[in-house]
Amino acid sequence: MIELKTPAEIQRMHVTGRFVAEVLTEVGDLADVGVNLMDLEHHARGMIKRRGAESCYWDYEPSFGKGPFRNVICLAVNDAVLHGLPHDYTLRDGDVLTADLAVKIDGWAADSARTVIVGTAAEEDLRIIRATEEALEAAIEAARPGNRLGDISAAIWAVARDYGYPVNTQFGGHAIGREMHEELHVPNKGKAGRGLTLKPGLTLALEPWFARTTDKIIFDEDGWTIRSADGSRTAHSEHTVAITDDAPLVLTRRDRE
Repeated sequence: MIELKTPAEIQRMHVTGRFVAEVLTEVGDLADVGVNLMDLEHHARGMIKRRGAESCYWDYEPSFGKGPFRNVICLAVNDAVLHGLPHDYTLRDGDVLTADLAVKIDGWAADSARTVIVGTAAEEDLRIIRATEEALEAAIEAARPGNRLGDISAAIWAVARDYGYPVNTQFGGHAIGREMHEELHVPNKGKAGRGLTLKPGLTLALEPWFARTTDKIIFDEDGWTIRSADGSRTAHSEHTVAITDDAPLVLTRRDRE
């Protein structure tokens, strides 16, 4: 069942979204050469505990995972892009790091992701990050009442196509609200004018992610970390967005964006 949220409920999600944005900003600032992924994990844990928030990832156990996820943030490096399991890895110059975070505050969830470059940035890495960011903004712009779900998917796909990146449709965006994943999948590729009609009160996590030269994925032995099948580098951008009577409301927008 797809639940439409009231303006008051959206405001409660916005409180959560601002906190998610704060954590991702700090994690991005801390990501530097010589920093261990577990340092970032523990920093996020501390922020969540002090805020009295609840991690949506801790004990998360979907069908594709291997046992419950026992971390509060997904951290994926280089060819890894989704569900990156934090582990003992020290960041190196030029690494591409994706941080993905979902939490609840007072029963309402928000979910966001960003990709940053550690140290020296290669132009091709900047380019794929820029593509996901532009695709996300295009998806947000399409998230208006009266449009269709396919309009969002088509907007993401159009940006990927312009940049020359293939698109995987196994994992994409989703509805969100009382739970991190609610009923509704938002593919990153689709046809305009198709699918569910968007209505005010619908809240979605929109998350374009691309690999440079493939739309195929593989899983690490940890059962969680998803990588590009050919080892090419990846990027992922995500925001939680509320569809309103007016413009789309981005609930996880970071101050520097």
